[in-house]
Amino acid sequence: MVGLDRADDAGVYRISDDLALIQTVDFFTPIVDDPYWFGQIAAANALSDIYAMGGEPKTAMNLVGFPLKEMDLSILRRILEGGIDKMKEAGVVLIGGHSVEDSELKYGLSVTGFVHPDRVLTKGGIRAGDVLILTKPLGTGVINTAIKADMAPPELVDRITRLMAELNRDAARVMADFPVHACTDITGFGLLGHLAEMLTGTGFGFVLRAADVPILPEAIEYAGYGLMPAGAFKNKEFRQSAVESAPGIDPLMVDLFFDPQTSGGLLICIGAKHADQLLERLMENGVSQSCIVGEVVSEPREKIRII
Repeated sequence: MVGLDRADDAGVYRISDDLALIQTVDFFTPIVDDPYWFGQIAAANALSDIYAMGGEPKTAMNLVGFPLKEMDLSILRRILEGGIDKMKEAGVVLIGGHSVEDSELKYGLSVTGFVHPDRVLTKGGIRAGDVLILTKPLGTGVINTAIKADMAPPELVDRITRLMAELNRDAARVMADFPVHACTDITGFGLLGHLAEMLTGTGFGFVLRAADVPILPEAIEYAGYGLMPAGAFKNKEFRQSAVESAPGIDPLMVDLFFDPQTSGGLLICIGAKHADQLLERLMENGVSQSCIVGEVVSEPREKIRII
């Protein structure tokens, strides 16, 4: 049902009239120093693709690259404990995995989920008049850069770590009760990069209201110091031709919209008449930083206009 013909968050294979499998894989190098929390974040990030497709993750397999000669196995043990605890939180069963000796530490998951074939969500299902709802604030890429530079206080490190380790499960469960047209999760390509992916081949455009986009205040501060991750500039170089900014939009904010996120929130596209109710339900179910950030428009075609 969903394969290689279009970039999406996961693949989907129909098993029967009322069951389809969702399959995804994701792993990366450490972004925090604590191995247990790295395991939590990596697992949450991998599971997020299943939620973005409208499904429920069911099983997972560990993927590990470990520098056995440079690191003690106790570090790997803590990483795996973090991943297992996050999988238990999500109701996911770990059924196996694979590890290799590597010069650089890596961890993630291959995940399988279930979804009804009629409930599959993809990036390309947007419709004119849809409203965009974002469920987590932006800025983790910038703040992780500040953490690496030893510029972030412990309280901020703890808060950002917990934000990245937070599952998108509750948002996905609320979303399942509404006629959502499209969805994705905001990760390495940044908000604008993932918006551009959603537009490809649709003939529609997005209007993004800069003042409504939730951004961690510390990220704005650090970005002002020049602490933008290299990935933000790569994202901008790749997708800037799809972006138009209205006069008066701060270029720094545009850069932040390209900031690569780790285990970011869901970006949900839904008809305007249901948007306020969905937002209210998200708030009631603990997804308290959700915001309406823009809408789908007929013009400009396959462009993102920031106002």
